Amino acid sequence: MRLTNYTDYSLRVLLYLALKEQSQLANIKEIADAYNISKNHLMKVTYDLGKMELIETIRGRNGGIRLKKAPSDINIGAVVRKTEDDFNLVECFDAERNSCIVTPACGLKHVFHQALAAYLNVLDQYTLKDLVKNKETLQMLFQVNRPQL
Repeated sequence: MRLTNYTDYSLRVLLYLALKEQSQLANIKEIADAYNISKNHLMKVTYDLGKMELIETIRGRNGGIRLKKAPSDINIGAVVRKTEDDFNLVECFDAERNSCIVTPACGLKHVFHQALAAYLNVLDQYTLKDLVKNKETLQMLFQVNRPQL
């Protein structure tokens, strides 16, 4: 199973925001710089995370973004399901486009369905809070709570 960059970036934004105090705001440039990824990519990601009610956007000169929910209320499996657009691991998962001639007798589709279900089940067991248990180390790596100059 491979996640899209969109899902990867969504999880990274949530992880970064979970390291901030609730009263602190982050901005897209700050997060893009922290991960060394495109600010433009993060603009769509943060917009969509806002629509999903996972983050809130504060407008204005001193605005920014922050988590809208507690990290313990953000399930990783749910985020992946909302941000991934295609769980068709093999051609036969897509009935409209499947042209594989062995589909009626092949057991591979069933195996991949089980694998996908197991994969998502593992993700469902974790929340954002679980991912930031080593908060101090992560903050140090990001220098998240460094004094502003």
